[in-house]
Amino acid sequence: METEEEAAPQEPRRTGGAALLDYTAACCHGGAKMAVLAYSLGKREINQHFTIKNAKLISLAAVVLLLFFHTALRYYGGEDSCEWLLSRGRFLGENVWQPYGCMMHKYKSNEAKTCLSKKRVVFAGDSRIRQLFYSFVKIIEPERAEEGNKHEDIFFQDDQSSVNVDFLWYPEANNSMKERLISWTHEASARPDVLILGAATWSIKLHSGSSETLQQYKSNLTAIASHLVRLAEQAEVYWVLQDPVNEGILSESRKMITNEQLDLYNDAAREVLNSSKYGGRSRVKLLAAARQAALETIINSDDGLHLPEGTRNVGALLLMNSLCNKLVRPIDGSCCQTISPPNLFQKLSACLFLGAAVVFVVLHVLGYNRHRRPVHSDAESLEEKKPTAASAPLGPKAPFQALCRMGIIMLYFYLCDRADVFMKEQKFYTHSKFFIPLVYILVLGVFYSESSKEAKLLNREQTDEWKGWMQLVILIYHISGASAFVPVYMHVRVLVAAYLFQTGYGHFSFFWLKGDFGLYRVCQVLFRLNFLVMVLCIVMDRPYQFYYFVPLVTFWFVIIYATMAMWPQVLQKRTNSSGIWHLGVLVKLLGLLLFICFLAFSQSFFESVLSVWPISKLFELNGSIHEWWFRWKLDRFAVIHGMVFAFLYLVLQKRQVLSEGKGEALFPGKISNLLLFLSVVSFITYSIWASSCKTKTECNEMHPFISVVQILAFILIRNIPGYARSVYSSFFSWFGKISLELFICQYHIWLAADTKGILVLIPGNPTLNILVSTFIFVCVAHEVSLITNDLAQVVIPKDSMALLRKLGAAGVVSLILLLLSRGDQLTPGT
Repeated sequence: METEEEAAPQEPRRTGGAALLDYTAACCHGGAKMAVLAYSLGKREINQHFTIKNAKLISLAAVVLLLFFHTALRYYGGEDSCEWLLSRGRFLGENVWQPYGCMMHKYKSNEAKTCLSKKRVVFAGDSRIRQLFYSFVKIIEPERAEEGNKHEDIFFQDDQSSVNVDFLWYPEANNSMKERLISWTHEASARPDVLILGAATWSIKLHSGSSETLQQYKSNLTAIASHLVRLAEQAEVYWVLQDPVNEGILSESRKMITNEQLDLYNDAAREVLNSSKYGGRSRVKLLAAARQAALETIINSDDGLHLPEGTRNVGALLLMNSLCNKLVRPIDGSCCQTISPPNLFQKLSACLFLGAAVVFVVLHVLGYNRHRRPVHSDAESLEEKKPTAASAPLGPKAPFQALCRMGIIMLYFYLCDRADVFMKEQKFYTHSKFFIPLVYILVLGVFYSESSKEAKLLNREQTDEWKGWMQLVILIYHISGASAFVPVYMHVRVLVAAYLFQTGYGHFSFFWLKGDFGLYRVCQVLFRLNFLVMVLCIVMDRPYQFYYFVPLVTFWFVIIYATMAMWPQVLQKRTNSSGIWHLGVLVKLLGLLLFICFLAFSQSFFESVLSVWPISKLFELNGSIHEWWFRWKLDRFAVIHGMVFAFLYLVLQKRQVLSEGKGEALFPGKISNLLLFLSVVSFITYSIWASSCKTKTECNEMHPFISVVQILAFILIRNIPGYARSVYSSFFSWFGKISLELFICQYHIWLAADTKGILVLIPGNPTLNILVSTFIFVCVAHEVSLITNDLAQVVIPKDSMALLRKLGAAGVVSLILLLLSRGDQLTPGT
């Protein structure tokens, strides 16, 4: 964030190793000195060989290899996500089933009715199929009771959606079942749209598990199979493999039903239905995953034969996902989904990136090789590191090279989260998944400690460190699904508020100290904040508001700019002549507070103002701006808290009230001790309150008013002791410099299904998968940061007239795109 740091003389930089050696030389001898020396040399050795350039090359090679691996797995393994869904998986936790390689959507009643509207679903089989029937019906009508007589047919109808679900009692695969199937093949009007069958336990029970009965079962199934295949040409047909039993608690009349017998009957079903006679793999689908789930839960069965309710629900959800995912297309239901064809905007973006590649190659062949990486600057603060010597201007091929790199990265995004190439899995929260990674990053953060250039409160290195560790915590929070745990959720809400606090602090400080309200500065900030998101909106076909944090920060930057730029412009240099100007700033801040309270007073007014086209395109998500209202209202005071803090700090700093020398406490001894004590108490008190929250809704009401307590407590704890201000973690600081890119990129190349799931690059090994996907994800985020800086130098020229021309052209293009998108929405049938 912007502070007055460049105005002060800079102390020579001391690395963490050098600082530790100085300290050891003064107070330690022998073994301690050798340990510190080993620490310093070891860290230097790591940094020397493992550079970001080498890391990116490794990540590129890994992506290529993984792409070949997954392509071969899909097209040469002979399986797709539908077969994965029905054949195998594992439990993530109690009753939470994870199919192999894809995500299973938990269907709601209205979704099920939409999918099955005007369809007839038939379950035919024994009492275990009847259990599956009831679980399936309860997805459609959750209040449905398990009524109906045993060993009889049961019928269900939903009048609203015209869905019919029937259970037909056929305890054995015999001639009775065969005759029913034949009647359906001859009478199209009676034929079901979906047929689920399964039977075996009654055959075993009635004939005491004899080998002759098994042969008869196989013979009957062979006779039935041809009719099933014929029905499968017009309907969805499933054969349910037999679930295991808990032999120890079976009644005497069922003792002959053993798992060994059931395995033999399942093998017979597989052999018949997958016979080469029906083309190898027939159109009849085998539901085997429910059996795999039952293997782990049958021990909880009441009678040893029938499954616990949670396991039956897994089977019903497997069927619902297999039937409905292609039609409903839920984001978090990747199993059995087909790939949507690219839309017009996605095709145009592909042409743009390909065109840039062609131009780049032509320029390279012609010998235009001059290229310089521009000076890196933070996406929000834009505080540039001054080069030691004049740098050559960017060459003509630099922007095309940047677009080529961006095109390759966007292809990876598309393959990860829009193409059916890589696997996806559901999130499932456990405390260990969240807290163990936190310990790891804490250790790394301490290991990479460095001596600060300066010891000012919230100096640049410290704010980068702050953003870095917060971003890492948020990433772990997202991938672990920790939002399900309310205390963690509330603490992460404070981290988001702290980001907005830094936005208010940083931009207020810049405008107060520099007074630069020029168009170039504004466009630079807006471009760096929004470039990646705008590209993703087109390539990934998502609305701007989907990446909610960028619209939020952009909105507040515009508000801060308007507040500071409007007449009278009160800057620090103006207050040097007269202290009365401080009142002008306070009046502006009060006006901003009243503006925020006015907007928050009425949700209907807020939504009506921002629902007008084309402004609504910036704020709508799924046709409504309710999500924007929720996000905005939740942290509505965080930015103004940051602005007020910046104002108070800069005034106190100017009046030399604070002691900001290295090793010096920020305030006189007693005041520092008192403030430090109060800060620790406040920090702990807030955490206790957050940990006692019962519901998110209840605590979100209080969050806008009290989140600042923990933010200020952290700032004071971090800055009051002089030794704490004199060091920072270069590990966290490095991530802080790319925190914006990390936050956005995680949506599609670390998480999956638009953050609903987890990207799986290494199937079968969750730990290795997280390590590999994280490594690639971080490399991509860093490269995107560099590309954004490259293009910002070209897209945002310093010449005012050239900038105005480019803004005019950008406005025309944006208007055309908006009109095209609006036309698509108004076209019937799209």
